Amino acid sequence: MAGLNVSIAFLFLVVGVCQALRQLSKRLLSPGTYGCLARELAGSLELCTSCLELRMLVEIGPWGGGFGPDVALTLLFLLFVVHGASFDGASANPTVSLQEFLLFESNLAATAAKLLAQGAGTGMGWAVTKLYWSWELTHFHLIQNLIASECSSSIHTSLHHAAFVEGTCSFLFHLVLLKLRRSHQMYWVPVLAATVTFLTYTARPFTGAFFNPALATVATFHCSGNSFWDYVQVYWLGPLAGMLAALLLYQGNIPRLFKKNLLYSQKSKYKIPKARVAAHMEHDEPRRKRKGEKSSSEPHA
Repeated sequence: MAGLNVSIAFLFLVVGVCQALRQLSKRLLSPGTYGCLARELAGSLELCTSCLELRMLVEIGPWGGGFGPDVALTLLFLLFVVHGASFDGASANPTVSLQEFLLFESNLAATAAKLLAQGAGTGMGWAVTKLYWSWELTHFHLIQNLIASECSSSIHTSLHHAAFVEGTCSFLFHLVLLKLRRSHQMYWVPVLAATVTFLTYTARPFTGAFFNPALATVATFHCSGNSFWDYVQVYWLGPLAGMLAALLLYQGNIPRLFKKNLLYSQKSKYKIPKARVAAHMEHDEPRRKRKGEKSSSEPHA
């Protein structure tokens, strides 16, 4: 259990450092620069290091530490609760940033800046985690360094099925996110954390359950077993298609691309009771008759 305690301490250290980075950036940078760059970079760094360490525990823990996947899943849920409470609005996920762009919640320049920051943050997270593993503070990290050179693909099913699994995970994740985005943080944080934990538990045997293109790129693209195009189809195009499907189902359209609602009819916000409409018509009927009689009694030239 000593190795597990070291990993937990590392995870909380990363959260603390990233939180300090957010607070410092908020004081030094303008709100726009902080929201598009610093906030996303810190969130992506925190998410990447946490997920890589948890992935290592899931793979090595059962036979190297004597604990089951339930420990890692519990840590995953708690970490996403912490992430949701501390990210300060950052998504650390390219498909979420693209969703905000399609909903007119972000312009093209801000979206491009967020994507660059997310790529830089995940790259930094991968480098920091590799450096931390190289110190071999626990036997988990020693084993991880021994097997790192023989990294294998996380795709353990057919390519089309893998893309479908990642797309389905992204679809459900974005659907929950769209439903809860206007809710209070106290409600959406645990629900979103539980959703991520459930999807990870269900889809991990097939694809690793990333449904985050930036995270999947640094975690598995360098592994042997599949080509770069295979990884693009599964971990980029799959989540992107899932996000578009969730947005279309929730909105009925994709506002940035087309405004016509394809799924839901546009009804008036204010409804007039039928009884009131009937009474109004009956009240106006005698008035129309009097006007008709008056017009007929007037002399014609």
